[in-house]
Amino acid sequence: MELSPFAGRIQRLSASPIRAILRHAAREEMISFAGGLPAPDSFPSFALQDLPEALWQYGPSEGEDALRHEVVALMARRGLACTPEQVLITSGSQQGIDLMAKLMIEEGTRVALETPTYLAALQVFSLFGARYQGFAPGEVPTERAQLVYAIPSFQNPTAYCYTPAQRRDLAQYCEREGAVLLEDDPYHDLVFDTVERRPICAQLSRRWAYQSSFSKSLAPGLRLGFMVVSEDLLEPLLMLKQAADLHSNRIGQHLVLQALRSPERDQRLQALALTYREKRDHFEAILQRHCAEFAQWQPPQGGLFFWLRTPGVDVEALAQSA
Repeated sequence: MELSPFAGRIQRLSASPIRAILRHAAREEMISFAGGLPAPDSFPSFALQDLPEALWQYGPSEGEDALRHEVVALMARRGLACTPEQVLITSGSQQGIDLMAKLMIEEGTRVALETPTYLAALQVFSLFGARYQGFAPGEVPTERAQLVYAIPSFQNPTAYCYTPAQRRDLAQYCEREGAVLLEDDPYHDLVFDTVERRPICAQLSRRWAYQSSFSKSLAPGLRLGFMVVSEDLLEPLLMLKQAADLHSNRIGQHLVLQALRSPERDQRLQALALTYREKRDHFEAILQRHCAEFAQWQPPQGGLFFWLRTPGVDVEALAQSA
């Protein structure tokens, strides 16, 4: 009997549909509405001269100390109090999902997540053997789960934003059931209307991980994000980070720190939100003109997504045809 050269979990691994989308989107004649790609005209300018010599050397696994302190200040503005020791700089928020999956999931682990949800998270959770329980965005799981993955602010892909009561309900579920919450918040700064965005993790006493990204507010090519975690999760996540990549890109961290410390930062974020609000309104007008007869949607209050429902249309067949 011939032995497989690969670990058994590789049988559960599937290609990322997002990467397939991006391959098509790269064609010159293609205007893609499929991926949540930031607008290229939103990318900032960085000062690349006179980089500190120390940045060319290996660095701390948890991230640059100055950047972690800036994240603490950032989180205070978002309503989640933390210390620099609770901050872990990651290679994009995708790494945060991977680290939490390695920490929490083995074959048969019950994972509750929104339906629909971020496709690349499903790819990671499935690789480690998760058993899924779905719940609609804004609701709570109906059964006990060991890990809950949620995107409460401008959810991917529905753009749904949880109300204060819905955030409280999910926090109470996690506390009651002893579930670990992985709260994904990459679109926090892309807000168009006045809505609740305070992290659900701020209401939890233990076993929580909040993550966000600099990909949407700065540039995805930096591949940098951060996690803020309860103290009981910090040490194992740090060891997993060390085993994965030693540390995230130090030059990229310096550029992010530069942007966070810029005196024009708040003005730039306001302009960024205004730009995306104008794009939303323009796209809404186009949808009303061309799609109102066969599709239903709610204008998003933030983020990068419109979620269209098309009763009676086979969307998988439509996607293949497109």
